[in-house]
Amino acid sequence: MSKGYDNPSYEGNGKLDTYEKEDKGANGIQNGGDKQFVNEDDGKREKFSFRQLWLFTGPGWLMSIAYLDPGNIESDLQSGVVAGHRLLWVTFWASFLGFLMQRLSARLGTVTGKHLAEICYESFPKVPNVLLWIMVEIAVIGSDIQEVIGTAIALFLLSKEKIPLWAGCVITLVDTFTFLFLDRYGRRKLEFFFAFLIMVMAISFGINYGADLPPQGEIAIGTIVPGCTGCNKDWFLQAVAAVGAIIMPHNLYLHSALVTKNDVDRSKKSTIRLANFYTSVEAGISIGVSFLINLIVVSVFGHVLHDKTYGEINARCNAKNWYPEMFNCTIDSNTCVATDNVDADLYKGGIALGCTYGAAFTFIWAIGILASGQSSTMTGTYAGQFAMQGFLNLNWAPWKILVITRLVAMAPTLFVAGFTNIQTLTGLNDILNTVMSIQLPFAIIPCLCFTSSRVHMGDFRNGPIQKIIICLLSIIVLAINMIFVFQYVSETVPNKWYFLVPIVIYFVSYFIFVGYLAIYLFICLGFEQLTKFQFLRRIYKLEPFLEQTLDIP
Repeated sequence: MSKGYDNPSYEGNGKLDTYEKEDKGANGIQNGGDKQFVNEDDGKREKFSFRQLWLFTGPGWLMSIAYLDPGNIESDLQSGVVAGHRLLWVTFWASFLGFLMQRLSARLGTVTGKHLAEICYESFPKVPNVLLWIMVEIAVIGSDIQEVIGTAIALFLLSKEKIPLWAGCVITLVDTFTFLFLDRYGRRKLEFFFAFLIMVMAISFGINYGADLPPQGEIAIGTIVPGCTGCNKDWFLQAVAAVGAIIMPHNLYLHSALVTKNDVDRSKKSTIRLANFYTSVEAGISIGVSFLINLIVVSVFGHVLHDKTYGEINARCNAKNWYPEMFNCTIDSNTCVATDNVDADLYKGGIALGCTYGAAFTFIWAIGILASGQSSTMTGTYAGQFAMQGFLNLNWAPWKILVITRLVAMAPTLFVAGFTNIQTLTGLNDILNTVMSIQLPFAIIPCLCFTSSRVHMGDFRNGPIQKIIICLLSIIVLAINMIFVFQYVSETVPNKWYFLVPIVIYFVSYFIFVGYLAIYLFICLGFEQLTKFQFLRRIYKLEPFLEQTLDIP
């Protein structure tokens, strides 16, 4: 089996090969700018090119939308309500960890010309491969439901409750086909459109931020200084939830697929090296922007709702005559106590902004949520398309995959929207964040496997220090997510045997599968002595490691 960088170039939008007919350096990278890189093929230096970075711009911004989906925005909101600005450092480091994982995912696609799902199909036997596909599709559908809920709530607020929640769900289903139609006119146009939606989010949430500037010193300290002074159980659970909400499992599959559309000459190591650099820079910029938007949301609600009681917010609503019943604890349908600290979700948070700054700020908030839901809708569609195509080796038309994933996601959402209330619908986000946390190992472990493998990445595999750092950080992230899952299950599942037995059976099977993937990870990390065991040769595809034999004692 040939190493990744020997694979033929992948047809796409045109990136590195765009300059085949223009002035370029010896490695196929356009010269320009003022920062230089060493071309190891001939010892020459290549300058940093903003024009080349522009040509690589697109996949990272589409990927970063997952960091701004309605589930993340609600997690930011709740982080601000629960802990003020003191958990901003969690959002920062979670975003940084997300960048490290996205960088690995992008490197895999750039070096091999194949995306993560395709390599899973080639590298795992049929049963583990199908199980991985199911887990990824569950993550895609869970994310899809969050996006539908976010869009429905935004339309509910913008129409002053004239568009019912179920109708908002149907509208979301229809407009996804509109975006797919836009994609037929070129991926670049779709990338520009989503960049516009990110700008709408930044402006919308930024207006709320500027309405009454939060204490800038507290925000800076909360972002830079890790700590938990005076924290309680709610703070800890919110910090764990924030990590789980930001790092999305299907996003690793998505990013690895999007970068394969870059046209790279994989016969030259220097070209691949610079391609890896530009994709990393683009991913870093896009995730940095998404972090700033997340920071704004946390800061706004940390300033408006942290340590505020239902009685205080109700007084604001009465003064503005804006949804005076929302935080009124004397109404039987509101299960709250006036002296308790307020809690919030996407809907109540928007109302609280209107009660604090004026009705217009509820609508401004809703516009931002609408942009969040609409933009993340299409990235979820792409992730589902790439997963199905890669894991099952299918080449269905995108609209067929869209119909299947959308209908599966829409059925439970429509049921809840049609037969329950807004509180139940918004409460689904907690369940869905738990679902995302459960699926995370099935993206992180395969990504670590293949980016550390000499068989798949050749000279571009993770180095020893990088392997140690990434593996340790991944263990921390997975442990944090499991804490969140078990805490949520223990608090919500009734203590009855007929509930507990299926859950125990599921998690035993779950950890057996995670262990199966972990053994393969050890082989990819360099413990190739394991390939000597006949039992492992029967349950894994180890032929590539045996064909490219190292001196195994």
